[in-house]
Amino acid sequence: MIDSEPAYGSAQAMFAADGASRGIGMELVSIGDGSAVVGLRVTAAMINGHGIAHGGYVFMLADTAFACACNSRGQATVAAGADIAFIAPVREGDLLVATATERVSYGRSGIYDVTVRRDDEVIAEFRGRSRQAGWLA
Repeated sequence: MIDSEPAYGSAQAMFAADGASRGIGMELVSIGDGSAVVGLRVTAAMINGHGIAHGGYVFMLADTAFACACNSRGQATVAAGADIAFIAPVREGDLLVATATERVSYGRSGIYDVTVRRDDEVIAEFRGRSRQAGWLA
C-alpha cells in the first residue's frame, strides 16, 4: 500500500504521468520520505541477443525508483547523473524490485542508492545524483 502523505502525492503523480515506466509494466510499490520501491516483471521484449535482459531496462527500473524517492518530499527533482553496476544476469519472467534510499541531501542536491533484487539476490547497484529543479515547479 502506498503511503498517502501529502508530499508523496507529487511523486505518485509523477509516476502516474510516466508513460515510459508504466508502459513497460513498472509498478510503484511504496514511497516514503526519501525512499521508494518499484517492481518490474521482465518480458520477452526486454531480452537481448545474449538471452538475458537488456541492461537498459534494469537501469530504467533503478532510475524510476530513484526518481520517485527524490521527488517524495514534494520538490520537483531531476537526475544530475547516475552510475550502475550490473552484478547478475536477468532472465525473462524474473520479478525485479528496486529499492531506493536517500543517502544525503544538501541544499538542492542529493545522493541516492538503489539496490535491484530478484528475490534475495542482488542484481544491480545504482547511485543517482539529484538536483531540485525550480524551473519544473
